[in-house]
Amino acid sequence: MNTNRRNFLRTMGAGAAAVTIAVPGKQLWAANVNEEINIGFISCGGRSRGLMGQFSKVEGVNIGAVCDPDEDRMKQVLETYPKAKTFTDMRELFADPEIDAVVIATCNHWHCLAAIWAMEAGKHVYVEKPLSHTQWEGEQTVAAARRYGKVCQIGTQQRSDPMQAEIKKFLHEDKALGEIKAARVNRYGVRGSVGKRDTPLEIPKNVNYDLWLGPAQEEPIYRKNLHYDWHWDWNTGSGEMGNWGVHVLDDVRNNIFQDSVTVPKRIFGGGGRVLWNDAADSPNVHFVYFDTGSIPVVIGLSNLPDKKGGKRSPKMGGPSSGYVAYCEGGRFEGRRAGGIARDRDGKVIREFKGNSGDVLHQKNFIDAVRANDSSTLNAEIQVGHDSTGWCNFANIAFMCGEKFDRADADLVKQSTWKTLLKQTDEHLAAHGLSLDDDAIKLSPMLNLNAEGQFVGDNADVANKLLKREYRAGYEVPEIAMAEAK
Repeated sequence: MNTNRRNFLRTMGAGAAAVTIAVPGKQLWAANVNEEINIGFISCGGRSRGLMGQFSKVEGVNIGAVCDPDEDRMKQVLETYPKAKTFTDMRELFADPEIDAVVIATCNHWHCLAAIWAMEAGKHVYVEKPLSHTQWEGEQTVAAARRYGKVCQIGTQQRSDPMQAEIKKFLHEDKALGEIKAARVNRYGVRGSVGKRDTPLEIPKNVNYDLWLGPAQEEPIYRKNLHYDWHWDWNTGSGEMGNWGVHVLDDVRNNIFQDSVTVPKRIFGGGGRVLWNDAADSPNVHFVYFDTGSIPVVIGLSNLPDKKGGKRSPKMGGPSSGYVAYCEGGRFEGRRAGGIARDRDGKVIREFKGNSGDVLHQKNFIDAVRANDSSTLNAEIQVGHDSTGWCNFANIAFMCGEKFDRADADLVKQSTWKTLLKQTDEHLAAHGLSLDDDAIKLSPMLNLNAEGQFVGDNADVANKLLKREYRAGYEVPEIAMAEAK
């Protein structure tokens, strides 16, 4: 191991905030646009394998290395990419001068630290959504991209679907439906319980658990599975709001606000984890109101079926995974790879068809790497941070909640909020529950300033949730934006 690499690994292992000696890769892409780009993949799970397939379709890209603390998952990937180098510790991959860029598709709690370490080492970064596990660490990742001058894209692939430009032109330039008055966001997708063990889960011997945990706290796990179900544990995941909510909220920020609203002015919401009595702690029913200062937005999420024993998602108005823009002259219903515009009578006046942005989004990243130009990215890291922020704030509202109170909920007079609550109550009733159940919580109205800090009443409690406590050796470094280059 050369001196630079040894210093890098030592510094990263200490979780230091200081600038490390970067190991340069092949940087001058503009000089030779046909040169192959070697990508390293951090994680060999299902999402990462999907991304490997998509990046492989981009000309001039090579899957040069894979990394996972789970040896079995890494072996499975090698069956498809036998020439890829293998690493258990991502820091060793980052120190490899043959790797030019990395794709981070780990558990949510690793996204920011892995991205920062990679950029410190001179790598460009494609990081899966949601960008951050907490809002503060997202800020540090944006600062790192500026400081180290790296291309950093978030994996909200719908941003690269050409359909999105057509939608924005239809809504904003043509104003085909008139002014937008309100927006509703939906994510109604059936999931099952993660189970609840009597004794802590025994970590498989093929998993380096210290590396798997990274920044997260070491706590006993009582769910059935280590992988994937980490989504529903606050220690490692962000619930359905950060899993799917970030996609549909990003669509709203993009197509309805054209990214003009980065931080909502006020947030109000609640929900609960009901029916299952399992080991997870994120809500499986979640409802939130965002006061943007202009167009009000609400989001409703549920993992429960439409009825007891059912297999379908409830019908709640609009796409089950998508959004509705309520306009003067009708409404627009958007979803992944499609959209429908209706007049006031509900008649379809135009349909939009897209392609989800898969492969195009990965090519957009590779093109930006070749040009060393972040301005060409469709989902640059600041955009990803802003959209993820809405999810982080929504989860904080849930965590700040106390028992649901209808009188408090009715303080918001906005019609889409009232409709959402009514439909949620009916949805719960299909399972013998209601909003009045003890398991359902409602937050106080929380106020935010333009910098994403809570202000006013209840700010002290909410602000404590903007940052987490990191495990020793895996601290996310503080990177002042003023130091960014």
